[in-house]
This record gives sequence, C-alpha cells and structure tokens, in this order.
Amino acid sequence: MSTPIRVFLADDQELVRSGFRMLIEAEDDLDVVGEAADGAAAVAGVLATHANVVLMDIRMPVMDGVEATRRIVASGAPTRILVLTTFDLDEYVFSALKAGASGFLLKDARPSELLSAVRTVAAGEAVMAPSATRRLLDHVVPTLPTAPGVSDPRLELLTDREREVLEEVAAGATNAEIAAKLYMAEGTVKTHIGRLLAKLEIRDRVGLVLFAYAAGLVHRNVG
Repeated sequence: MSTPIRVFLADDQELVRSGFRMLIEAEDDLDVVGEAADGAAAVAGVLATHANVVLMDIRMPVMDGVEATRRIVASGAPTRILVLTTFDLDEYVFSALKAGASGFLLKDARPSELLSAVRTVAAGEAVMAPSATRRLLDHVVPTLPTAPGVSDPRLELLTDREREVLEEVAAGATNAEIAAKLYMAEGTVKTHIGRLLAKLEIRDRVGLVLFAYAAGLVHRNVG
C-alpha cells in the first residue's frame, strides 16, 4: 500500500477545518497531518510536518495566505499549495498563484472536487480549469515584462515536441486532452511536462502557462 498524501489545513475558521478534516480522513490515501488558524502558524506547521499538500485559505490573521504561500515556496519545500477562496479569481488568488500556489478552489466546491484537487496537486499538476486559465491570463499577461517581438532565449532549449506540449498547456488543456490532440500516450505527456519544468526551471503548470505567454511562444486572444 502506498504512503498516504500528507495534507495540512490552514484556515482561520475552526468549523471549516473540522469539515475538511472529516472529509479528507475518510479517504484511505489521504491523511491530515496538521492545522493552523493563521498564516505564520501555517508556514511553521507545514515545514515541521513535511506536508505534501496545503489547503491554504487566503484571508487569515497574522499573515495572509499569499505571504504564507510565498514563504513556503521560498523555503524550497516540495509542498504543493492549493488556495481556497470564497471569491472566484480575486486579486489575492492571482497573487498567490504568482507566488507559487499550484491552483485554487472555491470553498463551495463539491467534496469530490476538493478530494480530486488534493490528489491532482500532490501528483505535481495544477488545478486550473481552462476558463480560469483564460481569466488568469487576461489579468496577468498584460503586466508581464516582455517586449513585443522578443522571445525568451530559454525557448531554444526546447524540442519541437516540447513546444507543442507547452502551447497546449498554455491553452489550458489537461494531460488527457494534450495526449489526444498530439497523438501520444498520457504518460508521454507527463514526461514532456517534467522536462519542460526542469529545462525552464519552473515550479509548476501555472508557471508554464505564464512563461509561454511572457516568452512570446503563444499570444493572448483579444476579445
């Protein structure tokens, strides 16, 4: 039997944490290893418990979820961060994604969606629906520091196939969708994405999306 995914809960509402704990611990492959009611305690707790995934509330006392995310990522810990919010893609969520969060989920998501999201980010993928990806780009891409007609030199490191996969990731496609479109096995897609992350020195799928646009590989549709 494989080792359960270690989940840490960071939310200032005890009732919310209690609900998440009951839901998660009912699953054989998931285990809650700690809780925190503020961002500072979350950072300390995550590093102490070596959690695989953090369910991170955005608005917390002492230190908000954005700064807590930034500090966990800066520590070099392999922990993946799933942001939980009441508000769909607000400014704080954008900031958390740019700080290194692996995705976001609304607090009113179905239990099955939450459990799936935890497993997805634990596996190294991002939880970003195509519609959310488009809104992320609409918000972030215009602010990216890149000059017109100038591409990132790191693109030269990529094979043609890796570029194709990166373009599909930037469009918000899932691994299964990329596999179907490019006529390759889903495992091969994962291998290509792993190479992209390594070559480009990028943490996760959200970072790949932002890189593809900032580097000029793909362009945002207007309108």
